[in-house]
Amino acid sequence: MKSDIHPDYHFVKVVMTDGTEYTTRTTWGKEGDVLQLDIDAKSHPAWTGGSTQLLDRGGRVSRFQKKFAGFLKS
Repeated sequence: MKSDIHPDYHFVKVVMTDGTEYTTRTTWGKEGDVLQLDIDAKSHPAWTGGSTQLLDRGGRVSRFQKKFAGFLKS
């Protein structure tokens, strides 16, 4: 590998939306920084089953639902 072309790889603390923390290695920020997450797997609808409603801007969601309404029904 070429030297001096790779970014600094260091440890940072990640704080989840529920307050749990873990340490990981990353190129983000600098050594010892804290990454405070606004959305993570515990709070995002894609992982939680979509308990929150999607905001329908311009009818995109309703057009999608209409187009694929009977797609998986047997």
